[in-house]
Amino acid sequence: MCSTGRVRIAISSVVNDLQTNQPAAVNEGPPTDSLAVIQDPPLVIGGRSFRSRLMTGTGKYPSLAAMQASLESSHCDIVTVAVRRVQSGADGHQGLLEAIDWQRIWMLPNTAGCSTAEEAVRVARLGRELARLAGQEDNTFVKLEVIPDSRHLLPDPIGTLEAAEILVREGFTVLPYINADPLLAKRLEEAGCATVMPLGSPIGSGQGIRNAANIAIIIENARVPVVVDAGIGVPSEAAQAMEMGADALLINSAIALAGQPAAMARAMALAADAGRQAFLAGRLPVRALASPSSPTQGRIGSDRP
Repeated sequence: MCSTGRVRIAISSVVNDLQTNQPAAVNEGPPTDSLAVIQDPPLVIGGRSFRSRLMTGTGKYPSLAAMQASLESSHCDIVTVAVRRVQSGADGHQGLLEAIDWQRIWMLPNTAGCSTAEEAVRVARLGRELARLAGQEDNTFVKLEVIPDSRHLLPDPIGTLEAAEILVREGFTVLPYINADPLLAKRLEEAGCATVMPLGSPIGSGQGIRNAANIAIIIENARVPVVVDAGIGVPSEAAQAMEMGADALLINSAIALAGQPAAMARAMALAADAGRQAFLAGRLPVRALASPSSPTQGRIGSDRP
């Protein structure tokens, strides 16, 4: 049959379908419920389970309304709060406790602004009381930050370890913010910390994952969750950290300082999920040479001598 005849038959078939109110079949692709999604166990920190692997913060937002919209669109379960800023009523933190639904979101008080181990321990104790004021009587979490360097905001490894040992003895669930130092991470884990939180790059810099090799070592050796904290600027960097095997992310500046914080929060959440799924799925091996995706048998000229 000529091609013109086949076209006529096809058109006739479509017309008949329309006349009988039966539309021609359209290839809509596989149904969405057939897409393979690997079931991921919850993130567990200090014996408490969380669905989301994206933690966010409360600082630097243009308004409380922008923060609230971002928290909702991120679907986060944990939000970090600077104890000193809330206690002092610093700009952007007035009314913060009332602006967040603490029945749904778990508070992670942090010791931002502390330059010594002694200061961090005192502020951590205040943070525990802050969580109780929010109705979380059993909240012992603290994000431990000991940062004497006001220019680069790099954490003090010695002060962090000293404060962590004290807080663990006092029953705190300690999440220490550290440089990407595999030996320090192991020492903090041995001291009883619930996680380790290596920085990707300096706080608020948006430089991305500049310490990938060291973070990979930390992930390989850790027996507690590894949370990449600080430096992530765009969703692709969030996905990169999760693809490496990080258990969670803490992202604040990249969301709060975005042109549209709520939209960026959603993008970061999707990136964290995509990166986690990619890690669970297992990437293909990296090879030095190309590997064809099509079979080599049957190529034109392949049977020639």
